[in-house]
Amino acid sequence: MPKPLQRVIFTCGGTAGHVNPAIALAQLTLEKNPQAQILFVGAERGLEKDLVPKAGYAFKTVHISSFHRSFRPAEIKHNLISVGNLIRAPGEARAILRAFRPDAVVGTGGYASYPLVKAAAKMKIPTAVHESNAVPGLTTQMLENYAGKIMVGFESCRKHYRRPEKVVVTGTPVRGDFFLMTKQEAKKALGVDGGKPLIVSFWGSLGASGMNRQMVDFLALEAAKQPFYHIHSAGTQGYPMMQEALRERGVDLKAHPGLQLREYIYDMALVMRAADLVLCRAGASTISELTALGTPALMVPSPYVTNNHQEKNARALEEAGGAAVLLEPDCSGQALFQTACGILHDPSRLQTMAASMAALGIRDAAERIYQTLLELQK
Repeated sequence: MPKPLQRVIFTCGGTAGHVNPAIALAQLTLEKNPQAQILFVGAERGLEKDLVPKAGYAFKTVHISSFHRSFRPAEIKHNLISVGNLIRAPGEARAILRAFRPDAVVGTGGYASYPLVKAAAKMKIPTAVHESNAVPGLTTQMLENYAGKIMVGFESCRKHYRRPEKVVVTGTPVRGDFFLMTKQEAKKALGVDGGKPLIVSFWGSLGASGMNRQMVDFLALEAAKQPFYHIHSAGTQGYPMMQEALRERGVDLKAHPGLQLREYIYDMALVMRAADLVLCRAGASTISELTALGTPALMVPSPYVTNNHQEKNARALEEAGGAAVLLEPDCSGQALFQTACGILHDPSRLQTMAASMAALGIRDAAERIYQTLLELQK
């Protein structure tokens, strides 16, 4: 029987969808072995530099940055810096590995994963990469020949890799608090257990302003007919705009307690557990939560992300039967409302979508990943 992991480096960055799975894995590693030593490595300016220390883990940086496809002077300067970082990062990675002496190095996405995983593989340290998106990102593609294992969310992901024998379907870790209540218990806790379905909607940060404008029309239509409960997260900038726009439309949300406009959904685990339909983008973290919960979704993938990966994520769920997809150029509040009504007023369709989404979900993803890492040590 393999020994518990003693010293692990998690390397990740760029988005919460890359960082949060690594934090979930670190938590499980410490549950398995409270004496384990964990080190996170990311980029010096990435989101990870804030998220990881807040989670209580040691954090080191390497100099690594993206390349921009533009010939504007500022972008050329950025790319020259990126070239310099690309030359500098391998030495920094080797120094970190020699100092920490990990049993395994796990990359969960983002540019910072590349130098650490590649350097570890060359030093004969067991390595693995976890890809949260339905199709491999650039970093995962570049590491395919180096990583000992490539861990993915769904079986359908396997076809996107040149080395399918390396691929292990593990799912993507989801926080345990998403499963503390049943759907009905969550509805009761939120006060939305009056018999109507609950819609939950949020659009993240990229391109959210345009989608929030569509949600003004959506909420106005709901206020007139009140067919659903609805909790919408508008974000810091969108919240005052939507309040003012709804007032201009003659919609007083105080008169419609079933329609909640929030600046931010702080109790996301509870709200997602209660939802009957989620309107959202198609980022990796959201997809892992939807599939783990078996919650149908109406997705508008962000067109502002690298390699259009959100549409590919959304299409994977659509093909499996768990989601409906609208592209942003085809979106309006009316189109979103009509599509949501079509789903929620068809109990058979809603049940089928929920079952299809649940069939994709892997609740023990963190455990599967941990066991994969133990296998690498043999």
